[in-house]
Amino acid sequence: MMKYRFLRYPGGKFKAVTLSYDDGFKGDLKLCEIVGKYNMKVTLNLCGAMIGDNPNRLTEEEIKEKILAHGHEVANHGEWHKALGHLSNINGIQDTLNCRLSLEERFGCIVRGMAYPDTPKNLIGEKYNSVRAYLCDLGIAYARTLGEDNDVFDLPSDFYLWMPTAHHQNEKIFDYIDKFLALDDKKLYCASRWPRLFYMWGHSFEFDNNNNWDRLEAICEKLGGREDIWYATNIEIYDYVKAYESLHFSADNKRVYNPTLIDVWFDIAGKLYCVKSGETLVIED
Repeated sequence: MMKYRFLRYPGGKFKAVTLSYDDGFKGDLKLCEIVGKYNMKVTLNLCGAMIGDNPNRLTEEEIKEKILAHGHEVANHGEWHKALGHLSNINGIQDTLNCRLSLEERFGCIVRGMAYPDTPKNLIGEKYNSVRAYLCDLGIAYARTLGEDNDVFDLPSDFYLWMPTAHHQNEKIFDYIDKFLALDDKKLYCASRWPRLFYMWGHSFEFDNNNNWDRLEAICEKLGGREDIWYATNIEIYDYVKAYESLHFSADNKRVYNPTLIDVWFDIAGKLYCVKSGETLVIED
């Protein structure tokens, strides 16, 4: 009999949390310090031409020592923070590529993630298709969009239209967190046990402007430091999902081969399995 199979995060976890913050302002240092207390991770989206360009921006040394050294991710936010939907393809390619080249040269890492600069609302139809195509050609693995806060907690069907759960200022965010934490895959209908992701975004300077760093503390205290949640950067989420999608199952679903370098967990009819990198695993009836 055919059984439902769903991805599970490392350790067999049903839920994951990731954060995404834009523009590389000094407040990111405090943000990373706070989220780090709760074992959470953040992806910081940086503009290549604006790093350290004024006293309010992060410097290269701060990013290396306070961000990357603590397991957080840096991602592409355009060299000059230009909305790709309003640029010609050649200018969009130039802005994205120059940002990637700058970040990789400065920090000695491979930058594959992105958050769209400015409003992405005009990225529809053929314009979106062309932008998506050149981002893929430029080695960008995912791109975060925004504007439709929700409490669905789904992984994206299209990683170039990765919609976050909510901005940290959303008035419903604590309700969303309560709903997320209350989810129990064992109590869900069998066809509804796909993995869940809570994805928060914003700008660290907003906490300064609103004088409400206590809001971030309250969010992290509630959402962070839990044994049943995987805390990851955006690229870690992406890479893990793609590793799961790369698994090869036999036609009768009794064996699975993992060709990736990542150990992958999944659930079949309520039973957890972990297929290690390079392993062929026999699945029990």
